Amino acid sequence: MDIPSKENTQFFSNTTILPVDRSSFKSESSASKEKQSCCGGIKVFLGALSFVYFAKALSGSYLKSTITQIERRFDIPSSLVGIVDGSFEIGNLLIIILVSYFGAKLHRPRIIGAGCLIMSAGTFLIAMPQFFMGRYLYERFPSTVNATVGISPCLQDKSQTSLSALEKSQSNTSSGCEKEAGSSMWIYVLLGNLLRGIGETPIQPLGITYIDDYAVEENAALYIGCVQTVAIIGPIFGFLLGSLCAKLYVDIGFVDMDSVTITHKDVQWVGAWWLGYLIAGVISLLAGIPFWFLPKHLPKPESRKDSSASSEQSKFITEDNKDQHKPYQQQVKVAEMAKDFWPSLKNLLGNPVYILYLCASIIQFNSLIGMVTYKPKYIEQQYGQTSSKTNFVIGLINIPAVAFGIFSGGLIMKKFRINVLGAAKLSLGSSFFGYLLLLSLFAMGCENSDVAGLTVSYHGTKQMTGYEQALFSECNSGCACSHNDWDPICGENGVTYISACLAGCQASNGSGKNTVFFNCSCVATLDSPSQSYSAVVGPCQKGNECPKMFLYFLVISVITSYTLSVGGTPGYILLLRCIKPHLKSFALGIYTLAIRVLAGIPAPVYFGVAIDTTCLKWGSKRCGGRGACRLYDSSALRYVYLGLTLVLGTVSIFFSVAVLWVLRKRSSQDETLSANGERGTCGTQSRKDNFVNSDCLIQTTYWPEKETRL
Repeated sequence: MDIPSKENTQFFSNTTILPVDRSSFKSESSASKEKQSCCGGIKVFLGALSFVYFAKALSGSYLKSTITQIERRFDIPSSLVGIVDGSFEIGNLLIIILVSYFGAKLHRPRIIGAGCLIMSAGTFLIAMPQFFMGRYLYERFPSTVNATVGISPCLQDKSQTSLSALEKSQSNTSSGCEKEAGSSMWIYVLLGNLLRGIGETPIQPLGITYIDDYAVEENAALYIGCVQTVAIIGPIFGFLLGSLCAKLYVDIGFVDMDSVTITHKDVQWVGAWWLGYLIAGVISLLAGIPFWFLPKHLPKPESRKDSSASSEQSKFITEDNKDQHKPYQQQVKVAEMAKDFWPSLKNLLGNPVYILYLCASIIQFNSLIGMVTYKPKYIEQQYGQTSSKTNFVIGLINIPAVAFGIFSGGLIMKKFRINVLGAAKLSLGSSFFGYLLLLSLFAMGCENSDVAGLTVSYHGTKQMTGYEQALFSECNSGCACSHNDWDPICGENGVTYISACLAGCQASNGSGKNTVFFNCSCVATLDSPSQSYSAVVGPCQKGNECPKMFLYFLVISVITSYTLSVGGTPGYILLLRCIKPHLKSFALGIYTLAIRVLAGIPAPVYFGVAIDTTCLKWGSKRCGGRGACRLYDSSALRYVYLGLTLVLGTVSIFFSVAVLWVLRKRSSQDETLSANGERGTCGTQSRKDNFVNSDCLIQTTYWPEKETRL
């Protein structure tokens, strides 16, 4: 009795798969050409997709590296920069469901190629404000701009100069200063990033599922790991490009560089942020070219031709096609594809493993996106590093650790043939130990720099609240100073003063970067009156312990990045294997949509708002109003930045534990059924249906193709 039942099962399965083969290959001759074509190979698609991942990761990471540059150039707070950064996710949100669901039924490679063109156009648009707005203007005392000698910074005798620096800035208010300052040009950056998000949408859901459909099953995890690993090279070059551009002055090629009186170490320095976007746009344009020559379908591997799980297009036609004699182009109508949309969505939302993993990922990505977005700002403000060095360190040290971690996760999955339950354990373990390591960074911070009137008083004591009123003291009471200025100088006593005027300096010598101020009365109040009261341009360096703390931070950060990244590929496999095969693209699209909406958009905004609360000194726009932050409270910044990251990461771990619990429960149920003799050939057809509906892929032993034979 068993033999006929097996034969009947094979007969019906073969008749089910037969239309799939007919729809996938128009004729035997075209199929043979497809096999022989170098463009039809999965490895060619793998290489093209890797290059696209590289291009999109390069432009995305370059945007992260220019966050502080954009903030200073357009004189906007961190919360507004967070909205600009989140516009990329908004672009994804607009079309992600349509692309992930309908795109799986159409020509996936060409849709990816079209997305690259749109992504390139958006990247070019981001750089456009540089060519339309005026030259960058920074705050500087007149004697540091030209070679005039003898002007008193204190300006006790107001007849010494016809216009003070403050009066010069105020004089612009009456004659179109808002247009000159380019106060609204950041909108072009927002729109360009929005366009980038639209173009990037099809790459992940269509590219990953294309590989999973046509690759040998036991190689799928390795291929996905390779794509993600190659994609990490993009951020490496992105941050290194950001480091190079940060050293170049923003208006290089437009102004005489000898007239620039600030260096890349100055807090007001803005690098050539726009230059990298032009380079990234060209790379994105080139990355899309190969996809226009790739085939719609690839020959299925021999090991998968008899599998009960077929590609998405084939599954779609098999289930929904009632007239198998119609051409494939006539079968795939929009209405036919749309009628299964709500049942497919209901199926996904009814899958507890998928929902729990989705919740864990949303919260974890809130943590990671917020941390990565403001990591350059955190390093600059916490450890006193320049934008150029910060981007260089992240690109050369931190990002390779992430790449190695992702590749290690894929390699572990392949070498030990880990099933879905093992993938859930590996993903949970990497998150737990990663956030545990992150906890140690609370002890690796620097104290606030000594800034007179902000972090310390003019008498050397710790500053109390109401700092703006404390900017003025007896030592500078006779000077005509403005509390809005930010032109820091470093006194010989190691204390930074907001401006030479507030330091009470009576004279200056030299010009530009070599200006030296003398007879600074406020410097004398913090030290012996018998010493010289001189100061130089620029803020003082952080304490002696800060470089050591920065080294410790880098070591722990690299280890943490590697640990968290090991769980990346197992998480992808868990996501792909806990759902029906014909819903993979749709599930990835919903997953990406949720990450964009609930993590990618809000995380940079509320992280930015929280970081803004730690600001000690705000800049002032030329036309009035609050500009970008000039100085942060180091201790408060550390607790807000790391605290938000850890709290979110801890909550995500609880959801990951719930995922593992559900999988264990279903695994034990499967073992019980197997012990009752129902394992065989999956028992009866109802046994298969129950197994599919539960979306559970756990078995105690590993056998080839089991994770796709839902």
